[in-house]
Amino acid sequence: MRLNIFKPKPRPRTHEGARARVITPEQALRRSVLSCMLWEGEFYEDGVQIADRIHELVPQVEAEKVAALAVEARERMKLRHAPLLLVREMARYATHRGLVAETLTRVIQRADELSEFVAIYWAMGRQPLSAQVKKGLATAFGKFDEYALAKYDRAGAVRLRDVLFLCHARPVDEAQAALWKRLVDNELATPDTWEVALSAAGRGESAEGDREVAKRDVWERLLAERKLGALALLRNLRNLHQAGVSEDLVLAALDVVKTDRVLPFRFLAAARSAPQWEQPLEAAMFRALEGRSAKLLGHTVLLVDVSGSMEAPLSRRSEMRRTDAAYGLAILLREIAEKATIYTFSDHAKLVAPRRGMALRDALDASQPHSGTYLGKALEHVEAETRSGYDRLIVITDEQSHDSVPAPRGKGYVINVASNANGVGYGPWTHIDGWSEAVVDYIAELETVQAE
Repeated sequence: MRLNIFKPKPRPRTHEGARARVITPEQALRRSVLSCMLWEGEFYEDGVQIADRIHELVPQVEAEKVAALAVEARERMKLRHAPLLLVREMARYATHRGLVAETLTRVIQRADELSEFVAIYWAMGRQPLSAQVKKGLATAFGKFDEYALAKYDRAGAVRLRDVLFLCHARPVDEAQAALWKRLVDNELATPDTWEVALSAAGRGESAEGDREVAKRDVWERLLAERKLGALALLRNLRNLHQAGVSEDLVLAALDVVKTDRVLPFRFLAAARSAPQWEQPLEAAMFRALEGRSAKLLGHTVLLVDVSGSMEAPLSRRSEMRRTDAAYGLAILLREIAEKATIYTFSDHAKLVAPRRGMALRDALDASQPHSGTYLGKALEHVEAETRSGYDRLIVITDEQSHDSVPAPRGKGYVINVASNANGVGYGPWTHIDGWSEAVVDYIAELETVQAE
């Protein structure tokens, strides 16, 4: 029997059957990480598949590039768990370990990420922490004051005091030594957070009705004292309404809350959970978009994926859907584009009026049934309708097309908002992963550099 037989590798395909582009391990790692809610299933793949792929890809990518990706995922894409997994995987390999300490210190930006990282480190079985991991955790511990430590010292398999013992962090002065002793002795000052206040209001021996009144009073106090941050406010609008909180307090909070770091899709999800406050939410969203220096000059054609797979939630515990991410990016791009022509695609391409804010979300969502993913056919339609040309074509999608995807007639970008293994937006396309405002800034920055 002959063994010396050439066996060509099968070409990668999307989950819907179209030929996908062959990409490098670094590109595969980026698409797996930058839209990843770690261990959360997506429409086509479960969270374990995605995490396993990250595990396989890390040793195939240079250590410096993996470290840079972890920092990008945390600082630009605002992801919390995926960068921790990247650093944990770096710690397995001699080629990558040298960058673990400094990368871990940088990506840990909330106190609970100290214990979360150790839990990830032990996910496949408890083992000693490496020297670089201990060094990174010890340095990161010094970032947090008493309020931060008390706020995030939550019950779990790994507590913050456990991490302190494991990494052998050394205090820089007597004040820090006293703080860490209070952490070890469970004597940290109780922080005045909405979680703590509501938990206290829900306990006690009062009647159920009295507890509900106590919760309402807590919400109203926190709103009056401006102690709810933007994300906490947006995520709890439904709870505020159900608790009977004064509408005047809610509207006043929405009017003044700092929104400069809040992404548009957060407002869209909040409006779906509390539609009665959609108008003030839209006003807050526009405040978040004001003053952006990035501008897209000329004519921008925007093509937004509204297929069925885009309806999947971002995570099990989240009401946000992948369409929220796509619509949020479309709203942002509409604001910074000098001229915008907007289409959706599913089974067909549909022209959408270039409205603003919530009206654009509604137009996108109602434009056609959310069914198949025929990006190739949609591109042919768009190219035929825009014979006068455009300066850029931007596609927002999960890339799982049924049909083959041609090259753009001019400058083309594919923004990938999912973590699936294969995609179509490479080759002649500029491929970008993620759904934060950073992907839009990247387009503007790239074009500025190219024009120089």
